[in-house]
Amino acid sequence: MDEGVFGMFVFFGFLAAIILIPIWLRERTKQSAHALISQALEKGQNLDPALLRQLTEGSTKPVQDRARRTLGSGIVLLGLAIGFGVAGYVISQSTGAEEAFGGMMVPAAILGALGIAFTLLAIIDYAAKKRDQ
Repeated sequence: MDEGVFGMFVFFGFLAAIILIPIWLRERTKQSAHALISQALEKGQNLDPALLRQLTEGSTKPVQDRARRTLGSGIVLLGLAIGFGVAGYVISQSTGAEEAFGGMMVPAAILGALGIAFTLLAIIDYAAKKRDQ
C-alpha cells in the first residue's frame, strides 16, 4: 500500500475515532441508565422522580457566561494566528524558503480574522449585558 494512502486512512480513522467514540460512550451510558431503571421497576422499587429525571436526561452542564466564553475563544484564535505567523517567519529564515512564510500566513490570516470577530462579539455581548442590567 502506498504510504500516502495509508496516511490518509490513519488521518481519517483518527478523526472518526475522535468524533464517534464520545458519542458511543454517551449512548452506552444512557443504555445502562435505562437498564438500571428497568431492573428497579421489575423488582418493584419506588423511583424518586428527581433521580429518574437525572438518569434519563444525563448530566446537564451549568450555563456559562457566553461573553466570557466567546472572549476566551477569540484570544485563543488570536494566539494561534500569532503562532502561525511566527512559525512561518522562523521557517522562512532558517531554511531560506521565502514561500514558507506566505504558506503559513494563510492559516494565520484566517485564524486572526476569526479571533478578531470573536473578540468583537464578546465586547458587544459585554456591552449588551451591561445595558440590560
